[in-house]
Amino acid sequence: MADALPPAPSQPAAQALPAPPPLKRGPAAAFGALRHRNFRLFFSGQLVSLIGTWMHQVARSWLVLELTNSAFYVGFVAALGSLPVLLLSLYAGAVADRMSKLRLIIMTQTAAMTLSFALAALVFTHAVTVWHIVVIAALIGTVNAFDVPGRQSFFIELVGRDDLMNAIALNSSAFNVTRILGPSVAGLLIGLVGVGACFLLDGFSFMAVIAALLWIRIPPFRRPTTRPSAWAHIGEGLRYVRSDRRIMALVVNIAVFSIFGYPFLVLLPVVTKQVLGRGAIAFGWMSSAVGAGALAGALLLAAFSRQLPKGRVLRWASASFGVVLVAFAAARTLPLVLLVLVGLGFVMITNNATTNTLLQTLAPDHMRGRVMSVYTLAFVGMGPIGAFQAGYFAERFGAPAALAGGAVICLVASLVVFWRVPGLAELS
Repeated sequence: MADALPPAPSQPAAQALPAPPPLKRGPAAAFGALRHRNFRLFFSGQLVSLIGTWMHQVARSWLVLELTNSAFYVGFVAALGSLPVLLLSLYAGAVADRMSKLRLIIMTQTAAMTLSFALAALVFTHAVTVWHIVVIAALIGTVNAFDVPGRQSFFIELVGRDDLMNAIALNSSAFNVTRILGPSVAGLLIGLVGVGACFLLDGFSFMAVIAALLWIRIPPFRRPTTRPSAWAHIGEGLRYVRSDRRIMALVVNIAVFSIFGYPFLVLLPVVTKQVLGRGAIAFGWMSSAVGAGALAGALLLAAFSRQLPKGRVLRWASASFGVVLVAFAAARTLPLVLLVLVGLGFVMITNNATTNTLLQTLAPDHMRGRVMSVYTLAFVGMGPIGAFQAGYFAERFGAPAALAGGAVICLVASLVVFWRVPGLAELS
């Protein structure tokens, strides 16, 4: 998987782009990344495509619950959707550093579109079973294993270093605007016409991001003059991550959250149906509440991306997440649940976007794809373990107990990480 171009000295594409004029302070600073034409194209395509992605996720969880009425199967399908990331993300990071990231992302988005259409066809023909969903979820996970490290390390080629956090925060805002819209639309569609429409619209939504990617213009990718094996590339990346205590601490922190904290998203349909006794529309509201909080956090990060002390913001967000997750585990009324989920979304996106920015800032250009593949392994790849444990403990002890236990582990882990690596809080 590499571009057929003549060998040339390795140089990240971002360095070849002319720097835009300095951005003046003021309201426009919140949208500094939008000065870059390539980022505007990418951002607009994502806005459309991500609505479909959230519709797909909500519809898939609800369909599994309807077919099985089992919290375990909800967690199982979510785990199978992330398992390929656990197995392949390190190799995918090496691929991302050895080929055009733009080409890689176009390929992954096209594959994901095809899988969404396939699931829609199974639903509309009344042939779908839970095992069809498992297989397609695993294939989508395989696509994501290559898409996520490629896409995350692509931002710097779109905007450069100065606007990197702004771009990540704005992309997170798109992610969470759509997290509000997508689940709400999905809840209504499921109630009116069924889950098949959600998968069909998701397939069509990929066309927007693919079209935007085809319009992006960046310098041609230049392969390194020396091409060690992919395994040698992976080993070099892992040694680099281990050698920097700050990077290692960031990776460990996000891994713990992915295993014990973020599976609250997997358990949302279980809480909706089994704890609150509500239906698909309430499930859509709850998913949207997470998105509303996350959107607020992303916009705040975008507005103050150049002024925020990122290490201290991360310390606050990591500790706060465990506290708010305990409150979610204890809530028993829909209005209170929605309020708490807004708070969870806020601290979750603050934690994720700040971690992402710090890792990309600390990593040298030639290592960025591999460092972000380790981040992907910790953030997304630990999802199968998190989904399995959440589904198992929710089935055995109830969703509230599973959520509370994970919250305590996240809180303790974040306190230990910042205590053991005091320099982490001083990063800016």
